[in-house]
Amino acid sequence: MLDILLGSIAIGLLLATLIARIELHWWWIRSFEFPRLQIACLALITGLFAAVLAEAGTWQWVALLASGVTFLVQGYYILPFTPLWPLQVKKAKSKDEDKTITLLIANVLTPNRQAQSLIDMIKKHQPDIVLTLESDQWWQDQLDPALAEQWPNSVKIPLDNLYGMHLYSRLELTDTSVEWLIQDDIPSIHTRVTLANGDSIRLFAVHPRPPAPSESEKSLWRDAELLLVGKKIHKDPQPTLVAGDLNDVAWSRTTRLFCRISGMLDPRRGRGLFSTFHAKYPVLRWPLDHIFVTEHFTLVGMQRLNYFGSDHFPILATFCYRPSRKDEHETPEANAEERSEASETIQEGKVEKQET
Repeated sequence: MLDILLGSIAIGLLLATLIARIELHWWWIRSFEFPRLQIACLALITGLFAAVLAEAGTWQWVALLASGVTFLVQGYYILPFTPLWPLQVKKAKSKDEDKTITLLIANVLTPNRQAQSLIDMIKKHQPDIVLTLESDQWWQDQLDPALAEQWPNSVKIPLDNLYGMHLYSRLELTDTSVEWLIQDDIPSIHTRVTLANGDSIRLFAVHPRPPAPSESEKSLWRDAELLLVGKKIHKDPQPTLVAGDLNDVAWSRTTRLFCRISGMLDPRRGRGLFSTFHAKYPVLRWPLDHIFVTEHFTLVGMQRLNYFGSDHFPILATFCYRPSRKDEHETPEANAEERSEASETIQEGKVEKQET
């Protein structure tokens, strides 16, 4: 009986792994991309139990084979986000303060009222840029007086639909606009940031809607927004940062396609997962909050910060603007088929209406 149970579990894990490879936007299909680490761990445990406890026979071999295939496939996606993989964003050789930019990204969770914990964290780490997501008018009322003196430049979009966004900066912001790229209730911030040495870089702050039964029946609109930003970056190549809660994991098909379309680099690759969600459930945790950079940047340091009442941990990263080292990076590049797919997804996202 145990061998049948283990075989059945292994087959279920393999099916979950294969479903994630289906190229459809339905939320229940895309949801299988999120728990790759959890599925890999379950497959490893199932395989070990089958090897040690199951009776020799067909079901033991089914359990071993299915678990092994699942573990290898999931490992293919996870391995690049471990220290076993080469760094995609090179490490900064020196920290030139005039050329560095530090960002703190925090999805605050709208009903969370532990604003002072976040404010204390901001003042402790002294980032150049603070980006809050899900921040409404109440959060703005708490952050404004606390940050106005040291972070005087700001963009404020207080919304009560879980997609409010606030950007506070000690660096000068220019050419700033609030864009509603795909859906008229989902904002993004597009701006230029002037570094201390006078160089100007571009910043996109995004928070697309997730594929989930209570939010959106498809990932189409999330995917379209990310790919549209990616196309903007590709068409106008210049030093750029993309930051926010993407409601997508680092290893997903969409995020990897975004990186190839845009030519953006992921500082997580070769360093670790830096999983930011869910803050309260360690077993159900994956990397949703991201900062991507073009080849013009090296990484000084990156860390996940402490719990402050939200369902997300904040993430903090410091980059050095080093265009002279851009040739050291291997920039992802999309092929013609992928660019056509991205264009089709964007067009579908613009014309198809959301039902949930």
